Amino acid sequence: MSDSFDKYFLSMSNLYFGNPLFKAKLFEYFNFDIEKTFNANKEDLKGVFEFYEGEITIPRDFLKKRDEISPDKIYEDFLSKAEKFNIKYITYEDEKYPQMLKNIPDFPLMLYYKGNFDGINFNRTTAFVGSRKASMNAKEALHGIISGLKGSDIVIVSGLAEGIDARSHKSALENGLKTIGVIGSGFEFTYPSSNKKLYLEIENGGGLIFSEYPYETPPMAYQFPLRNRIVVGMSYGTVVAEARIKSGAMISARLTLDFNRELMCMPGLISNPNTEGIYHLLKNGASMVTNADDILEALGWELETVGREELYLEGIEKEIYGAVAIEAQNIEVLSQKLNIKTGDLMANLTSMELKGLIKQAGGNYFISG
Repeated sequence: MSDSFDKYFLSMSNLYFGNPLFKAKLFEYFNFDIEKTFNANKEDLKGVFEFYEGEITIPRDFLKKRDEISPDKIYEDFLSKAEKFNIKYITYEDEKYPQMLKNIPDFPLMLYYKGNFDGINFNRTTAFVGSRKASMNAKEALHGIISGLKGSDIVIVSGLAEGIDARSHKSALENGLKTIGVIGSGFEFTYPSSNKKLYLEIENGGGLIFSEYPYETPPMAYQFPLRNRIVVGMSYGTVVAEARIKSGAMISARLTLDFNRELMCMPGLISNPNTEGIYHLLKNGASMVTNADDILEALGWELETVGREELYLEGIEKEIYGAVAIEAQNIEVLSQKLNIKTGDLMANLTSMELKGLIKQAGGNYFISG
């Protein structure tokens, strides 16, 4: 990192105006010269407004807030936090900056991150979004879809929220896929706190966590829709799994179309209020996704996997695997369905779990691994 220009990127990240479009357009206006962008004066701002013919709004307090910032101090403060909390950053000029993200109108000028770029293929990124209060059926169906990508270089991108986001990241990690989480706060905060373990798993080898906010920025409601544009912006397509008509997931769906990316939806129970947005999107042209192949077809990708083994099962193990392959099953239901005593069933379930064929899906439910 060099403080000659990076201090201006860091300083711009400390200027909050609600709508990130202004900073992106200002940067474009100065031909991506970050020093000129930061040091824009009143006449420059007038020229920017006229050049974009009113497309953007110039924040009234830009000059006031900018003049209160010392780039050298901002840079020094960051270095102290970076060393203590293991935070790094990439700027728009960095070769690691996601190319797809540069193509959206309100791209972030820089991103803070934890984790590492090893194994991250930004040419094979897919976003997964959906309800924070997702049903078990949706979570398990989503897990099955992501499991179908096992052994590939496809990268799962989501927002590290509860529900569908968390399930997407966890399924990626469980299947050896890299994953990218984008958060709506600075790294001082783990939000929601229930995802603390997930944060650490991603940071310690599972992929990357991105934020456009300085370390001490708290999570605020308006920042999460802004976070969505980064999740969708760095992805070639978006899979929506459970979404009410008015929800953050529907904002992501609209952004996907605005950015001219592929919009895909996972169907669910029509009696579930969280599928209302899904069927609205499907009726209006979104691709339907029920398995991994549907994603590959929609995005025009081929899947080359390594180390996938065929399953050769016999007897009761074959029956159990067939019963849990599509959706999670309760032990009592399995016992009745397969006409096997609970004790014998538990012995087989334990054996299959140790082999990695199945896994617990919460409580007394099991699903294919």
